[in-house]
This record gives sequence, C-alpha cells and structure tokens, in this order.
Amino acid sequence: MTISLRDLTACFQGVIPSIIATAASDGTPNISYLSHVALIDDHRVALSNQFFRKTAANIKANPNAALLLVDPRDGRQFRLDICFEQTLENGELFEDMAAQLRASAQLEMGEAMRLRSLDIYSVRAVQSIRSSKPYTTTLSGDGSVSLKAAATIAGKIAHAGDVGAIIDAVLDGVRDGLAFDNAIILLKEPSSDSLVTVGSRGYERSGVGSEVLLGDGVIGTAALTQRPVRINDASRIRRFSSAVQASLDEENRTRTIALPGMGNSMSQVALPMTAHGVMRGVFFVESARRLAFTQEDQAILAIVAMQAAAALALAEAAAAEASASIPEVNAEPVKVEGSFRVVRHAYDDSVFIDNEYLIKGLPGRILMHLLRTHQREGRQEFTNREIRLAEDLRLPDFKDNLETRLLLLRRRLEEKSAPVQIFRTGRGRIRMAISGKAILEDANC
Repeated sequence: MTISLRDLTACFQGVIPSIIATAASDGTPNISYLSHVALIDDHRVALSNQFFRKTAANIKANPNAALLLVDPRDGRQFRLDICFEQTLENGELFEDMAAQLRASAQLEMGEAMRLRSLDIYSVRAVQSIRSSKPYTTTLSGDGSVSLKAAATIAGKIAHAGDVGAIIDAVLDGVRDGLAFDNAIILLKEPSSDSLVTVGSRGYERSGVGSEVLLGDGVIGTAALTQRPVRINDASRIRRFSSAVQASLDEENRTRTIALPGMGNSMSQVALPMTAHGVMRGVFFVESARRLAFTQEDQAILAIVAMQAAAALALAEAAAAEASASIPEVNAEPVKVEGSFRVVRHAYDDSVFIDNEYLIKGLPGRILMHLLRTHQREGRQEFTNREIRLAEDLRLPDFKDNLETRLLLLRRRLEEKSAPVQIFRTGRGRIRMAISGKAILEDANC
C-alpha cells in the first residue's frame, strides 16, 4: 500500500521525538533526536535545527538522510528517505515553528529549544517499518461538519450586540458546536503587557480577571508572536495553566486571580485574536485527550477567533458613539438592608468588598466612581460617555476598552455575589443595583 505524507499527520504532532540518521563523508553513521518535524506539503518536510552540529556537518557532506517517525496513537514507525534542499532563517514557516518552540521552551527545556534555523527536505520515499500490526490508512473526519459549526458560531457572533454577548457566543458555540468543553478568552490590556481573562467555559472557577503576561507560556507566546501555538501531548511538559491554582485566601493576600486550568490537560491550542492588524487577545482551548486538535480544528478555531476579534472591535467602537446624555436621577430610593464595606487600595487600585478581593486597576476605579456618584447624586444609571469623561478615572485617550473593563467588573461582581451589581441596559448605558449602604474607604497601601 502506498503511504503518503498526509496519512502520517499524527506523526508530525511532536508527541514522540523523531530520529534523523546521517552519514559523514567517510560513511560513519550518526543519529540525532529532533524536537519538531513539520509537514509542508505532499513532498516536503521541515526539521527544526537547534543544536545538532554533527548532523549539520554530515548533511553538508552528504545531503541524503533517513528520518524515523512514530505514530503516537499506536507506536507504528515509518521511515522517510529524505534529501536536503535549503535552510531557512526567516519567513512564515520559520516564524510558525519558532513560536511553537518558544512555548515549549518555557515549559520544558529553556533556551536550548530556541530555533536557530529550519531545514527543508524533499521526501523521496515513505515506507512502514515491518511490525506485527499491519498498516491501514486512517481516514479523516467529515470536514463539512466543522465548517457548518464554524458558520453557526460566526452567525451567533454577528448577531451579538455587545462585548459580553460576543464572548458568550464564541465560548458556547465552540462547546456546543465543536465539542471543545474547556476554553478561555483573554483580551489585551491596553495599559500593560498582559492579557486578561474575560470569559471561560468548563472550569470550576471562571478565572475572570486573571492575567497572563505577553510571551508567557502557550497563551502569552501566541499573543507575542501573533501566531497559533498547538501542543498535542502535554505529558512531557509543565502545564502552564495549572501551575498556580490560588485559593480564595491566596487571592485575597496576593490580589491576583488564578488562571483557570485543567489538572489533566494533554492538548492545548492558542489562537491570536487579530482585527485591523492589531492583536486584541487570545482564544485558548484545551482538552484532556492527546491529539485532540487537528490542523483542521486549528484552522476552524482561528476563523472563529478572528471573527470574534472583528466583532469586539466593532462593539467597542459602537459603544463609544452611544448617547452622551446623562440619565435622570431615579425616582425610587434604594432599599437599605444593612451595610457593606468597600475599600480601595491606592497602590494598585485593588478593591475589596467586606475583606474579599474583587478586582484591581481601572475596573476597581470605575466601581468606586460609580458608588461615589450614587452616594452624591442618588443616581443608579450611567452612560459610557460620562464614565470616559470622568477625570478621576484617568482613562487613556486612545483605545480605553471601556466595554471590556465594564464586562470584567460586572462578571467579577456576579461571581462574588457582591451586594452591588451592574447591568447593561442599552448600548453605552449601565445600571447599578445596590443591596444595602456602601461604606467607602481609601487605603494608602
């Protein structure tokens, strides 16, 4: 049976290291393990060249080599007769593999995994290594099913009217239409080199408000390089998302929200969310199964991520242009049932409600602004525009992402079952509901 490179897709997932065999000019053999082998097309493969000086010297003397691939699903082995064509030190293919290795480097071996060059080889022959188990071609699934699901998700995104609805459409759509139960959306924080979680599915805690630095782990690497990163066997690496799982007490002490994660995550894919040439966030999906994400899955998820990025940018712009009028003072007084204490720490604008950490930064300043305005004027309704014009909030003049900040605040208040809640009542308008009297304090720490 003729074996094509396309039949060996699972062998190119980096689950089991491949082996390259070369020979020096005098015929002395040498073998080296490879961290990554990538499929280019039906006739070529790319090998990561990181630290194999002897292999490079042998290829220079004799361009012919043998490559051993292993199918991680059942251990079957395949020999490829290959011939060196060229070395790449830049370009799209090089940057894609460099991003993949960058994420693996932080989780596994450090600087040794940095990609120095990418070697392209033509494949002259493919043969199965004889074993007791005969080779049979593995047929791929029906791609039209995923395309239909992607179209359905795109339709729901298109009909979503605000930032929160867009995020829910993506997360619910991927869970219901593609059966990927564990997913997170993180958006770029304009005022820092970090991404902040705005929504998740499939975890015990939502992790809304948790942060990832650009370049850190799988998620941060996808954001920094603006390229997809896919890992299909995390058993050999430190799992980034489960590295820190803070308790509520730890959250109060550190003023840091833990990123949600699976303790048994085996496959992960991170897709940059880009619109108008700007990286706006990362869509992260993970699974407890090995080889959970095919190249087709990655392509489908990338389409969803880009559609979401465009919709989020449009929603932010539309909210910024909403009505500038300030609503009238509510006629009905707020029912006072007890009181609660709200403390803002000046150091990082972190806010605690009855000694429980809520959120920090601009969302924290927004909450204090709304509560102070309510106490001063009796109002419960506000517009995005008046919030933007409030001098005490110190919003950036460009790309303030106010809708996202309000969503973070709203969802953290919901998650904490706080005595103050905010609701979206229309485009560019919010309403605050309070149960009891807020005692506001500022702490100089």
